[in-house]
Amino acid sequence: MGAIFFVIMYYVYILYSHIRDRYYVGYTQDISVRLMKHNAGATPSTRSGRPWELIYSECYGTKEAALAREREIKMKKSRSYIEQLLAKG
Repeated sequence: MGAIFFVIMYYVYILYSHIRDRYYVGYTQDISVRLMKHNAGATPSTRSGRPWELIYSECYGTKEAALAREREIKMKKSRSYIEQLLAKG
C-alpha cells in the first residue's frame, strides 16, 4: 500500500473593494474561506470595504515563499504595481 501525501499550498491574493476603490493584499492556505472571513467583517482592516472581490492570486509551495511575495507586493505601496499584475493576469 502506497503512502498518501497531502500537499499544502499557500496563496497570495489581492482583493478589491468597489465601495472604497481599494486593493487589499494577503496570504492564506484557503482563499475561499479567507474571502468569506473578509466579507463577514472578521478582519478589522477590511471591514469597511465590504464586499470584497477576489481579483488575483498566486500559488506557492511554502508559507515562507508566500509571505515573502506578500511583503514584496505590499512594500511597493503602489496601486500601479498591483494594476500591472492584474493586467498580466
